[in-house]
Amino acid sequence: MSTEKTKSVAPSMDTELARLVVDRQLATCEEIEKARLAQQASHRSFADVLVEQEAVTSSQLSRLKKLIQESRDRQLTGYKLVSVLGAGAMAKVYKAVQLSLDRPVAVKILPKRLSENSEYVKLFYKEGRAAAKLNHPNIVQAIDVGEAGGYHYFVMEFVEGHTLYDELANGKVFSEEEALKIIIQIATALKHAHSQGLIHRDVKPKNIMITPEGVVKLADMGLARSTGDAEAAQAEAGRAFGTPYYISPEQIRGEVDIDFRADIYSLGATLYHLVTGRVPFDGPTPVAVMHKHLKEPLVPPDHINTGLSSGIGEVVEVMMAKDRAKRYASTDDMLLDLQAIAAGEAPLQARRQIKDNVLNGLADAEQNGPPSADIADAIQQPPAVQSSLLTYIIALAAALAVSVLINIVMLLK
Repeated sequence: MSTEKTKSVAPSMDTELARLVVDRQLATCEEIEKARLAQQASHRSFADVLVEQEAVTSSQLSRLKKLIQESRDRQLTGYKLVSVLGAGAMAKVYKAVQLSLDRPVAVKILPKRLSENSEYVKLFYKEGRAAAKLNHPNIVQAIDVGEAGGYHYFVMEFVEGHTLYDELANGKVFSEEEALKIIIQIATALKHAHSQGLIHRDVKPKNIMITPEGVVKLADMGLARSTGDAEAAQAEAGRAFGTPYYISPEQIRGEVDIDFRADIYSLGATLYHLVTGRVPFDGPTPVAVMHKHLKEPLVPPDHINTGLSSGIGEVVEVMMAKDRAKRYASTDDMLLDLQAIAAGEAPLQARRQIKDNVLNGLADAEQNGPPSADIADAIQQPPAVQSSLLTYIIALAAALAVSVLINIVMLLK
């Protein structure tokens, strides 16, 4: 591509003003043309004519001029901002064109007030570096980070599509088949991230993009942390990082040694939301929701949506175990079970984990007296844990009872 083609000629203030007025439906194209003719005939400013013809008010004009100036301040060398894709408390994301390659990209820009805060800037670049470590078809690809005009920016792959949250917000409940296709793709993305020593820490529907072709991509590495970053872990100790509806118990407690199992929990909460149409735990405040993640038993998804297979209930149970030692031992094991359910087969890894959990609980009960709260809860639950778990509980309880009886008989002899 020649240099001439990659140069971006900045539009005049009048042109940008006219576009904004029409975009915001403050005036029609015909009214804009009428104002242009009046400007040419009187040699007054285009902005003054717009106000005189009551296309805009003086205060609206001031706001529009401010927007244009801010946009010009944010112009990045090599990129042309096209439109706003979304905005949050931390940053605004734009659709842009990378001029050198003539391709669409997404550009996240830190607001001016945060660009002047060294801590936020440090976190912003940390996100870019974390994303740059990952190269996977189910992860939004990082392209560039930098600073221009006092603004810090992060350029990434532009994903044509929408988020999972968009569909859930419109009341959609996903079929088991649809949900598994999505979750399996994110599980493979997490497997890659975990193999690179990165924990996402904010897996949720808003951070999952779906293209028109059905390709699913994990986005937003803003909270990602390296498992080997002891300095960051200590600095964040005791603070809850994550989104209340999907956060793992250990993140709520602010534990230092957060690992891949936190992402497994959040992915389980996301799967739960997809197939039931509701979050696993709800409450009037974020604190109330997080308290339920810590203390309240999970209502199995197949008790809410009875059309689900028993296998998906078992998998979610293991993914969302409050004690991370009772979750999947690896992202690989979780992926094997998700693929097994999708193929109509039994989730063998989950059943093995459930069996081990019950065996360990009963062993503790025999050694230390009354069963622990976790085992008591599991026994008191309706067939939520599925028939396989109930079979183990009954058989092992019977064996324990027989053992106690034999001991009593031996003592009486």
